[in-house]
Amino acid sequence: MQQTSNDAAHAPNRVSTEQDLPAFIEQNYDAYDREAHDVWRILYERRMMTLRDTGSEVFLNGIDRIGLASDRVPDLDDVNRRLQTRTGWRAVGVGGFIPAAQFFRCLAQRRFPTTLIVRSRSQLDYLPEPDIFHDVFGHVPLHAEPVFADFLQRFGELGAAARTEEETQALARLFWFTVEFGLIEEGDGPRVYGSGLISSHGDAANALGPTCRRRPFSLDAVVAQPFEIDHFQDVLFVVPSFDALYRAVEELGARFRS
Repeated sequence: MQQTSNDAAHAPNRVSTEQDLPAFIEQNYDAYDREAHDVWRILYERRMMTLRDTGSEVFLNGIDRIGLASDRVPDLDDVNRRLQTRTGWRAVGVGGFIPAAQFFRCLAQRRFPTTLIVRSRSQLDYLPEPDIFHDVFGHVPLHAEPVFADFLQRFGELGAAARTEEETQALARLFWFTVEFGLIEEGDGPRVYGSGLISSHGDAANALGPTCRRRPFSLDAVVAQPFEIDHFQDVLFVVPSFDALYRAVEELGARFRS
């Protein structure tokens, strides 16, 4: 999802037709050279060093279920064969940022727009736009979890049908504090599951560190909480389970209809 300087700009636009979808592109797997695979390996191994202790068990199980490995860039055909049999989701290639309306239409159809490029070695620690590591490593393992998969599809349906600025702002904040920067209560404390935390060592360390206020998840608290993207997050929310996350998106949909 395209990032800008404030949360209002993340709001999805209303989608009016089935044809309003991005031009999907095929992954040319043979085009990934040794350098691309090596960059993937470095990123994968660095993050897994801490995620084995701090990442959600659902995410860690998803890594195995969709067949990600440290030694090679993922082949989306292989990922999708594994993923579709579990939840019906597919990762689909796009050339870069797509309009928010198209993004949410894709989610509603269980398609996850995926950037296919691998960042350069000089950008290991920060990339202003998404790449395949953020999109596939950060997002797609959770799509193998049926409850989260249902939540994300329902979220896409609401995003595609949003009618007012209030609705779009509520959706933007829910997405930010769950899909991108979500924490979940597991075992002896909170663990990371949001893609912005999964794919970034600095953001994950901040999320679990002393300067971030970790608040219990509630729909009212999340939709009332503004955010900015150009610094570490001051406030994040800990969801008790993905079932609670699904109930929250259903509640938001009921509010939109009332």
